Amino acid sequence: MSPSLWQRLLSWAPLSAALLAGCSTLAPVQEPVVAQATAPAASAPAPAASAPAADAVEATAAAAAVEAAVNAPVEAEAPKPVDPLRPESIVDLNDVAAQADLWARLRRGFAMPELDTDLVRTAEGWYATRPDYVQRMTERGSRYLFHIVEEVERRGMPTELALLPFVESAFNPQAMSTAKASGMWQFMPGTGRDFALKQNVFRDDRRDVLASTRAALDYLGRLYASLGDWHLALAAYNWGEGNVRRAIARNQRAGRPTDYLSLRMPNETQYYVPKLQAVKNIINRPESYGLALSPVSNHPHFLSVPITRDIDVDVAARLAGMPEDDFKALNPQMNKPVILAAGTPYVLLPYDNANQFVRGIAEHKGPLASWTAWVAPKTLRAGDAAKQVGMSEAQLREVNRIPPRMLVRSGSTLLVPRTAQRSADVSEHIADNAMMSLQPDGPSTRKVSLKAGKKDTVASIARRYRLQSHQVAQWNNVSASASFKPGQTIVVYLAGKATGPRPATSRTRAKTPPLKNAAVKASRPVNPHTQVRPAKVSKAR
Repeated sequence: MSPSLWQRLLSWAPLSAALLAGCSTLAPVQEPVVAQATAPAASAPAPAASAPAADAVEATAAAAAVEAAVNAPVEAEAPKPVDPLRPESIVDLNDVAAQADLWARLRRGFAMPELDTDLVRTAEGWYATRPDYVQRMTERGSRYLFHIVEEVERRGMPTELALLPFVESAFNPQAMSTAKASGMWQFMPGTGRDFALKQNVFRDDRRDVLASTRAALDYLGRLYASLGDWHLALAAYNWGEGNVRRAIARNQRAGRPTDYLSLRMPNETQYYVPKLQAVKNIINRPESYGLALSPVSNHPHFLSVPITRDIDVDVAARLAGMPEDDFKALNPQMNKPVILAAGTPYVLLPYDNANQFVRGIAEHKGPLASWTAWVAPKTLRAGDAAKQVGMSEAQLREVNRIPPRMLVRSGSTLLVPRTAQRSADVSEHIADNAMMSLQPDGPSTRKVSLKAGKKDTVASIARRYRLQSHQVAQWNNVSASASFKPGQTIVVYLAGKATGPRPATSRTRAKTPPLKNAAVKASRPVNPHTQVRPAKVSKAR
């Protein structure tokens, strides 16, 4: 029974009591009541009704009231915004603790061993000479820091981990590396799937603020439990646990120490923990580096608002009363212009906008979504698929990112306009498992995997295999102007054996150069955001 219905029943208790009190007199007085009701009106005042008759009238009225109230429809309660980490708590932005400085709370939780090396000082210098960059980075981070600090503290972890997205992505949830790591925590596709981060046509949970934070802290906690040292856990997060274990084993065989600073690692991993230490030092003493941190209040920047129907992204932003870019900054996981309630049952909104959104949804007239999903029944050309769903081929290609001369394979899920025949919300199965698969429109092809050479780009691979640059870019999920890292796997589709690549050269047979423990000298400042990531590093997340 809903609370509102229970409250109604409590309010009906006096009526129920009256009903019970009159039950014993109902039978004997039934006929007099009927007779009195059907008698003609008299000009003289009617005599007062007997006590039993009055009780019967009152009891009958009470019974009718109770029956009407019980049968009255109970209005569905509107979704209520909640703090996603503490849904049972009432959010009070005027509370004294909510107005405290989050930076101070962060500092109190620092618990990792200090690192003092030339690489730390190099990173400190890089940040100190770029105050505008630090300002943008901390302002972006202010949206998410409270949630991350809450989650870190709840797990009993050092709060330095809340600063890791500064190093990974500068707190940009839309960040995508050339190695296909995505989100503020920079998860690789495979590792994301290992930690239940869905990646499909409609959403990529590696960019989801709540889901990616949960997954990153799960991963870091597992690495720490396995390696027993936070610096080694961070190295494994960047380079991969297997690589760190092999580096430890090499040092053990050689009788050398196995701490972070003693291991032979790629340049990026050598620089990874020093960068985090530099950020920590700046947060601790910003004035020492000529920097200033914008205040961050110690309360949720966003609340979680349930959604029960599919809704277009632009409609959701409008109902929340906020710019679409700001909406996407808190809900960056959406790959398409529609939010599917079956796969994304909530949206994150700032406090004031959350309440406005709830009111707007209740008052909205008309459909909330103009898009839906359509599964290709067989392999089709884009033009044929467009005819079946009633839209132009150009629009179908644009919204589904289908390049020219590519077929839509059977079972692929396309985004198409809603119609009277396609008005239902998308099912949970499709919302969670939608996939898009393309194949070249031409003779039968074969998939070929290559290893990139030192200077390979999308354009150079396209020239070598007589392909179009946009095709190579599509197959490898990169831009047409992208460069590949040495050793990176490249996928191409080649038509038959007769049209294979040109004769192999030393360049096409190039292997990944061996990693060397080349220490970065203090006299050669290194930009911590342009480190060359060796091929093996890209597999870590």
